[in-house]
Amino acid sequence: MSYFMVDIESDGPIPGDFSMICFGAVLVNEELDTTFYGKLKPISEKFNPDALAVSGFSREETMQFDDPKEVMLEFNEWIEKNSKGRPIFISDNNGFDWMFICWYFHHFTGNNPFGYSSRRLSDLYCGLEKDTFAQWKHLRKTEHTHNPVDDAKGNAEVLLHMKKEMGLKIGLK
Repeated sequence: MSYFMVDIESDGPIPGDFSMICFGAVLVNEELDTTFYGKLKPISEKFNPDALAVSGFSREETMQFDDPKEVMLEFNEWIEKNSKGRPIFISDNNGFDWMFICWYFHHFTGNNPFGYSSRRLSDLYCGLEKDTFAQWKHLRKTEHTHNPVDDAKGNAEVLLHMKKEMGLKIGLK
């Protein structure tokens, strides 16, 4: 199995009606040096200016981004190239990040290389701490900037900390 930490930025709350603007992924290994970054042209006329502002891009900038189908096909190839065994999707907020990645994969490529499941970093940490309110974001080394590669890398650092310091058993290949 290979774990991929993923983070997305969007211009609204749901895929289809709104657009995934960019996303980043990091292969979780000791180096955290295998990354993917995609910027996607909007698929809808609808957008929420406040949500878009989080990404740091203007609507005009996003209109120049890459074709979503091409980006998702490239991401799929990158996952296949960097997977040893089944790829596992993990994120800080997989209810949000997974929703967009899964929808975009199925809509633009017809399948999702991650299958039908994902993992949530926060839940793993809370389980290890035996506290559903446990806070973990202080364990990031990379600053949370809303650049999705930075954010995915910071979250992957937390997963590695959980493995090394807290005894989380994950098979990193």
